[in-house]
Amino acid sequence: MSSTSTALSHLRVLDLSRVLAGPWASQLLADLGAEVIKIEKPGCGDDTRAWGPPWLTDGEGQATRDSAYFLCTNRNKRSLTVDIAHPAGQAIVRELAAGADVVIENFKVGGLAAYGLDYPSLRALNPRLVYCSITGFGQDGPYATRAGYDFLIQGMGGLMSLTGTPDGEPGAGPQKVGVALTDILTGLYAGNAILAALAHRDRDGFRRGEGQHIDLALLDVQVACLANQAMNYLVSGTPPRRMGNAHPNIVPYQDFPTADGDMILAIGNDGQFARFCAIAGHPEWASDPRFASNAARVRHRGELIPLLRQATVQRSTAEWIAALEGAAVPCGPINDLAGVFADPQVRARGLRIDLPHAGGGSAPQVACPIRLSATPVVYRQAPPRLGEDTEALLRALGRDEATIAALRREGVV
Repeated sequence: MSSTSTALSHLRVLDLSRVLAGPWASQLLADLGAEVIKIEKPGCGDDTRAWGPPWLTDGEGQATRDSAYFLCTNRNKRSLTVDIAHPAGQAIVRELAAGADVVIENFKVGGLAAYGLDYPSLRALNPRLVYCSITGFGQDGPYATRAGYDFLIQGMGGLMSLTGTPDGEPGAGPQKVGVALTDILTGLYAGNAILAALAHRDRDGFRRGEGQHIDLALLDVQVACLANQAMNYLVSGTPPRRMGNAHPNIVPYQDFPTADGDMILAIGNDGQFARFCAIAGHPEWASDPRFASNAARVRHRGELIPLLRQATVQRSTAEWIAALEGAAVPCGPINDLAGVFADPQVRARGLRIDLPHAGGGSAPQVACPIRLSATPVVYRQAPPRLGEDTEALLRALGRDEATIAALRREGVV
């Protein structure tokens, strides 16, 4: 392949999802080259278009109808407004699905069956279709009919029990993560599941195999992503407790105060700890039986951390980072987002991009982190205006101008 090829340019994705988890998955596929058609409700579109301020401004500095939230997860897509409650709208979606490789939806369980847009209905039209359903709790089980939201799932799935200030300290209590992490993780799992299903479909000959249904639940994802904390519980039988910024299995691995702020120490082995102790002016800590090994440091956390804090406040954050990086001791600042996007490494990696927007001006974006040597990500277009591609897509389906005008008068598109 040439360096300008994209990995998924042979795929068409029909995205019936809204908000974050589903659109995150479809944006990932779009960044990798798939054609993604975003189906939106006429007049209002994806719920997140209205989740502002802040709003994107046009070329004249005026606020548009698109929120920053919407912009984070809808680039490289085409927007088609269709009322799926109308039979003519259903027909349009079915016609698109008949020629699609993937459908992504996040309606309630069974919600699309009434419109003939559920998996069995569309599979009858297109047996090759990979159909990904994203719900809060999955297609079965006692909670299947419940609506699921990231914040709710962070609580139910255990993440908030692990996040926040420890009991007995000021401000103690469970906390959600500062971004909708369960939605993001679900979107990433969805992207992986879709690519796995496509690989299975096509392994015996390009596009000759059958598709399948993917049942993806936010709760399942959240529990799966408890990672070492889940294993800590399953192995010990003791539920892990909130530890603030401390780590349950590694010490020192948390934030520490400095003379002018805070920094993070992420010491992962005994050699790094010994080098830190030498720089801190306390080489004796590295040979102290209470602190000489990570296991000992975990047991004697309560004695060690106050000693470290007394040492770290003696220098500025910049001084510590310069000294510790020189000795290969993992450390870093705690940046706000202004600091993140000003960071020289972030800038060097090009993690902010700006794409021309159809409404005028440009839309800032955070770059896709995937770096492929032969099929790199291509940023084809900014997140679309509501219904931006409706007429072009309908014409491609064979609708003439009179038919499109009639569909608009009837509120179908």
